[in-house]
Amino acid sequence: MSMAGAASTRERSGTPWLWVLIVAAVFTQSGLNLLRPVTSYKLLAFGADSIAIGVATAAYAIIPLVVAIALGRLSDRMVKLRILLATGAVLLGVAGVGLALAPNLWGVIAASAVLGFGHLAFTIAGQSAIARYSSPRQLDAGFGWFTAAYSVGQLIGPFLGGLIVGSAHGDGRLGAVQAALWVGAAIAAAGALLFLVPLPGAPRDRRLELPGTAAAASEPEVGAPGETPAEAPGNGEPAAGPPDGGPIAKGAATPSGPGSVSPDAGKPTLLKIMSRPGIPAAMLAALSLLSMLDILTAFLPVVGEELGIDPGVIGTLLAIRALASIVCRAGLPWMVGRMGRSPLMLASLFGSGLALAVPPLALAWWPGPVGIAVATVFLVVGGFFLGFGQPLTMTLISQSVPGAWRGSALAVRLMGNRLGQVIMPLLAGLVAAPWGPAGAIWMTCALLVASGVASAADERRR
Repeated sequence: MSMAGAASTRERSGTPWLWVLIVAAVFTQSGLNLLRPVTSYKLLAFGADSIAIGVATAAYAIIPLVVAIALGRLSDRMVKLRILLATGAVLLGVAGVGLALAPNLWGVIAASAVLGFGHLAFTIAGQSAIARYSSPRQLDAGFGWFTAAYSVGQLIGPFLGGLIVGSAHGDGRLGAVQAALWVGAAIAAAGALLFLVPLPGAPRDRRLELPGTAAAASEPEVGAPGETPAEAPGNGEPAAGPPDGGPIAKGAATPSGPGSVSPDAGKPTLLKIMSRPGIPAAMLAALSLLSMLDILTAFLPVVGEELGIDPGVIGTLLAIRALASIVCRAGLPWMVGRMGRSPLMLASLFGSGLALAVPPLALAWWPGPVGIAVATVFLVVGGFFLGFGQPLTMTLISQSVPGAWRGSALAVRLMGNRLGQVIMPLLAGLVAAPWGPAGAIWMTCALLVASGVASAADERRR
């Protein structure tokens, strides 16, 4: 076997930390995506209208919007990222308990804010682990599998929630909703159990490796995402650079390439990160894609309720959308190699924006099995295109900044996402008041198409 082949084999087999992270992501996201659509049914039981549902959905992003950058800097400095991962999973479980116990709209809003913070903590830690421990050629695969795990959760959560809530009505409906919220809380919190015991060995910390060096191209070492080689049991090799992600050592070579920066670049700030080429367009794309996912998850149940469609059917439709995203993300490295990141990004934005505008129309125009079948087809197409975007924005942003800035840059991306998650549900609630809940989905589809236009214009300028 050639040296390159041996390195590739070790790269695939020497990442148990990544698979632990992926399994934990399936648990946390299954719980999260059970809780969020079922919360809409609880709000409807309280007599909430579309505006109130929009406010509760926006509350999910309020705390993350304020603390995202600080949490990203913390992840850059942390030696044990698994502590932050476990904390995020526990907070998701606590928030689920809060949603189940909430006696009114304000209780739901408070629990939704905690839910958003828990999701932010887990996501920043997970993305930082992949950016920190993956070689350049592993980034697409790492982010692809991580976001595929999120899609698995987006499949399991709504489907399981729909099964539990079922076709119950009246007092029975609220009891079924409560049971579903307790189940979601337990599933999300279970993700923390995977980080109680570290794996043997440790992955290589790649934050300060220079593009094109032998170290940057070599395979990762075995271990858990929360450890560095300096502290792993039975491993005496030091980490590649200081564990706090500080400046490049004195006398080190100056990096080159799109993600390079001079050694004295200093602390990553919002302005410095946003000034990097390609970052603003990638941020807008990420915001648009996540807003589409959130609005679809929150307002498709309201569309179904308005049309008299069983919650189990709506849960299945949302699960089918997630399944399509899983399929596309599993094949992402292959498709990037064949088509390139920029064409895939544009396909994601335009394809999902156009396809996901159809399901609300289909459900309204063709009541019964025909409308559901048409909605299913377009949710599959839209979900497939939607799945490309998020991992691609993670890779593009990671490669556009210095290695020691990656956690902060990914946190800025999440801050932009949370800004969208605050603004878009509020706008969606306002749009849904005169146009109905379908109007909220169409508005977000328009944002996706506009983001595609902006990304195409940025690509031409560069």
